[in-house]
Amino acid sequence: MLAAILALAFTSCEKSRSYAELLQTENMAVNRFLADQKVVAEIPADSVFEVGPDAPYYQIDPEGNVYMQVLSAGSGPDIASDQLVYFRFMRYNLSLYAGSISALSGEGNEDDLTKSPTSFRYQNFTLPSSSEWGSGIQLPLTFLKKLNCELNLVVKSQYGWQSEISYVQPFLIHVRYYPARI
Repeated sequence: MLAAILALAFTSCEKSRSYAELLQTENMAVNRFLADQKVVAEIPADSVFEVGPDAPYYQIDPEGNVYMQVLSAGSGPDIASDQLVYFRFMRYNLSLYAGSISALSGEGNEDDLTKSPTSFRYQNFTLPSSSEWGSGIQLPLTFLKKLNCELNLVVKSQYGWQSEISYVQPFLIHVRYYPARI
């Protein structure tokens, strides 16, 4: 009996991976995806981004946790701190990426208008309704400064959904931002 318990415990320890190993696997998944893309390692000095489906992915944080591809740069007045922002998204687990996003199953509220839009208060992480989405979903607005924009984001777990940080999964997120309607 003791031998069976020890064998089971040893097998369990053998299958578990350290946080450092999970982060390394996450980095490999992101690198596998970005290897198929044009990547620019810095924000343009004039903050004028290439736009469209062939635009590069810009690294928008120093550690390489968030990359954005600008599909549409947005319009309207500049976004203000604590402004209510609605967004619709579809996200894809990059750990499963094998050369084609179309082969992945996405999750989100982008295609189903019966699902409520999600929202946050820009730069106000004291509210659970803002912090739950992680800082990665808000970071592009720091550079674009306009709503009505559309992006593809590569977001590593540290900048992703707060409830999923421990899963250490990177996501490609197609997102559109909207102003609150009164």
